[in-house]
Amino acid sequence: MAIRTARTAWNGGLMDGSGQVELSSSKTGTYDVSWPARTSEEAAGTTSPEELVAAAHSSCFAMQLSHLLAEAGSTPQSLEVTADITFGPDPAGGFRLTEIALTVVGEVQGLDAAGFDKAAQEAKATCPVSKALTGVPITLQASLA
Repeated sequence: MAIRTARTAWNGGLMDGSGQVELSSSKTGTYDVSWPARTSEEAAGTTSPEELVAAAHSSCFAMQLSHLLAEAGSTPQSLEVTADITFGPDPAGGFRLTEIALTVVGEVQGLDAAGFDKAAQEAKATCPVSKALTGVPITLQASLA
């Protein structure tokens, strides 16, 4: 099985510190992270664990949906997937991911809206990242272009 690695170097305390996340396996980039940017409405050129999870979820979902559509005999011309992750207070203390909203718009020949929605719901349930995030409510809005 494939193993992927990311590394974070952090300096300072939570409120005044900052770090850099390196996508070590792919070597595609190093990205700044900080607590103030993580909790702010404006990212200001930094990423966050939530944005990285959103990237993982949207890409995983797109791959799984593409696979399921192909299995059903309908290859998509395009899929545009957005994952919005909400980060907020945890009633038990601290913070948590409070919601994930997936949105997909697809161009798929030979499939009606009901068939697309069914495949999208199955992809939401079976994509490996969705499975890893079962403790977070995940909603899905699927439509054909």
